[in-house]
Amino acid sequence: MKSIPFSPPDMSDKEVANVMEVLKSGWLTTGPKTKQFEKEIATYCRTERAVCLNSATACMESTLRLLGIGEGDEVITSAYTYTASASVIEHVGAKIVLVDTAPNSFEMDYTKLENAITEKTKAIIPVDLAGIMCDYEKIFEIVNRNKKIFKSKNEIQNIYNRIVVIADAAHSFGAKQKDKMSGEVADFTCFSFHAVKNLTTVEGGAVTWTHKDGLDDEEVYRNFMLLSLHGQSKDALAKSALGSWEYDIQILGYKCNMTDLQATIGLAQLDRYNKLLSRRKEIINFYNENLDNQLIAHLPHYTSNSVSSGHLYMVNLKGKTLSQRNQFIEKMAKSGIACNVHYKPLPMLTAYKNIGFSIEEYPNAYQMFSNEVTLPLHTLLSQEDLEYIVEFANKYVK
Repeated sequence: MKSIPFSPPDMSDKEVANVMEVLKSGWLTTGPKTKQFEKEIATYCRTERAVCLNSATACMESTLRLLGIGEGDEVITSAYTYTASASVIEHVGAKIVLVDTAPNSFEMDYTKLENAITEKTKAIIPVDLAGIMCDYEKIFEIVNRNKKIFKSKNEIQNIYNRIVVIADAAHSFGAKQKDKMSGEVADFTCFSFHAVKNLTTVEGGAVTWTHKDGLDDEEVYRNFMLLSLHGQSKDALAKSALGSWEYDIQILGYKCNMTDLQATIGLAQLDRYNKLLSRRKEIINFYNENLDNQLIAHLPHYTSNSVSSGHLYMVNLKGKTLSQRNQFIEKMAKSGIACNVHYKPLPMLTAYKNIGFSIEEYPNAYQMFSNEVTLPLHTLLSQEDLEYIVEFANKYVK
């Protein structure tokens, strides 16, 4: 019997060599490698700047804080996502507003999204689930239709003069929509480089933003740095220059910077990334062609105007109940195949129940969850592995 893990990291000699170089350099924390990684991410995403932090969660929360979003404000996100998309809203003191998915979809219902907007709404956090970008054209149409009721609270909100779109792009680094990269579509885009992501720095994340008239990109970058380093006016690299010990604490910030040790892994991964994405596409196409499409529904990762990052292979077992879905996963596990579920809708979780959410109000999200299974999708899968997975998936779904 084979043993196929769900999502192990793909490391090469290049990552090992980069880590050894940094370990011997005498500089481990935020420094030259982190700054280089930020520049290369910005280039890859076709944006002016990027900021690297210790997680996508930190990126989203820092973006909300940068925008001055807090008590008395509302932020809308999907009910079908991981907790990080919503918990950051609570962390800054704003109200979480959850929107159900559209019928037979993992994306937010855009009509319900528009209906959820009030004069207190300051941001929307769409979720690029599985690596497929949301319909940002539609989201911006909704945002612009509701400009008249938007009430800004500070200078940066005045620059936008509308609800700000913050993409939870934890899954979509490398995705494209109408020839635009994930990272250059939403106002702010937050990526994850966690160990199970396509590109990993073990733990880590990055945020990019699109330039807007009146927005000083250097000032935005500086404010992200302040938020991530205790509000300190100089980072460790700047302080290390001879005679440059002096610093100030300009705000009561947080501690969520990326280290050079993480960044150097990311640099090696980024150098290999196009090949990794190509392999993911091959795997997805093999699944699409060989799984029983009469019984297993899959997502459209590659269309005429969009390209997924191919992060997750999420399927729905047609006509199956939650119990039958769970039995399928158990049978796959007994055959040595690790599967997963992405995700329990937030209103099913204790923390969200405790603040008043009920899954009964999100029937479409529950229906999508009830027979969802995520099959292994990673670049260490061999052709033999894929054939083995397909054989047993087709067998157990019947």
